[in-house]
Amino acid sequence: MSMRELVVLGTASQAPTRVRNHNGYLLRWDDEVILFDPGEGSQRQMLHTGVTATDLTRICVTHFHGDHCLGLPGMIQRLSLDRVPRPVAVHFPAGGAEYFARLRHASSFHETAELAVEPIHADGQRVALGIGTLEARRLRHPVETYGYRLVEPDGCRLLPERLSAYGIAGPAVGELLRAGHLDLDGRRVSRDEVSVTRPGQRFAFVMDTGLCDGVYALAEHADLLVIESTFCESEATLAAEVGHLTAGQAARVAAESGVRTLVLTHFSQRYADPRRFHDEAREHFTGELVIAEDLGTVPVPPRRVPSPG
Repeated sequence: MSMRELVVLGTASQAPTRVRNHNGYLLRWDDEVILFDPGEGSQRQMLHTGVTATDLTRICVTHFHGDHCLGLPGMIQRLSLDRVPRPVAVHFPAGGAEYFARLRHASSFHETAELAVEPIHADGQRVALGIGTLEARRLRHPVETYGYRLVEPDGCRLLPERLSAYGIAGPAVGELLRAGHLDLDGRRVSRDEVSVTRPGQRFAFVMDTGLCDGVYALAEHADLLVIESTFCESEATLAAEVGHLTAGQAARVAAESGVRTLVLTHFSQRYADPRRFHDEAREHFTGELVIAEDLGTVPVPPRRVPSPG
């Protein structure tokens, strides 16, 4: 049975706290298990989640600030230790290739795992996956930074009542799906006549950034948006200076972009009470709102149900 959910490894920005580990996020999406921004301690956090290094299919790094990448050496070495039997793709800003090389070989170990190193060179770069398309968009931060979104292609949902009206059943249904049409009693029935479009699902991952076009491009119509909200509104000026978002800004992006479930994370250590983020975000966003917690899981919402035309 396929599973689509976010597993949170850590929610702290810059410095961990007693209750927040450094960043780390796992996306389970059918056969893909993608690790985003593994900070320090990510390998140990994974032990609590039921996800193993052997499950990983892909690693995505938004940028090379330490809280987003210092877990890479351990994760890469764990791939070899566990003798992961398939290539694991790794995406990161191409301008940080030297940092990646240093992290990859930060200490002596016997490398047996195969990494498919695929840097991001440009805004809008796409990677074709079996489940859809992984797209990277440039963000606004003091160092080269990209956010990611996963887009599943639209499909179709057959309408039983329309199939019945045309007398289409059994093997003929499969033929209709394969060919896109059926010839019945001298009349061609197209697939569009007996189905509605089933919108593909979308996941977006937005880390350290100020407001910019890339944030909105990633968030557009996302079923699940994971986005940094490092600061509360009382530190909005500081947020702008250092290239970060407030909870209110993140919530406004979600509201304006048609997001269904909003996950706020990457919290500054200055805030002990997460309700501040909830209350400030709720002023702008009325959809499903999650204040991320370490080792929590967030399901991707069920598919939007299309209505017959």
